[in-house]
Amino acid sequence: MPEIEIYTSPLCGYCSRAKRLLVAKGVTYQEINVMLDPARRAEMIERAGGGRTVPQIFIDGTPVGGSDELAALDHAGRLDALLGLEA
Repeated sequence: MPEIEIYTSPLCGYCSRAKRLLVAKGVTYQEINVMLDPARRAEMIERAGGGRTVPQIFIDGTPVGGSDELAALDHAGRLDALLGLEA
């Protein structure tokens, strides 16, 4: 199973949407709340190549983007492979 990290902030609807999709896929993820630790926000921006909005999602260290990009991968049928769900 790949390592999934998602940078979030409280009351973020897009963050909730991305987390719901990951839960529906049955995968676990590490949630990093950037509101609680400003240094983690700077880390997120650097890792995401300048992406400043949450969520920022990483699968095995590779930036996926945000909630819309995660949903687009799912709709294109490519998310399951990234999540290690295909046999």
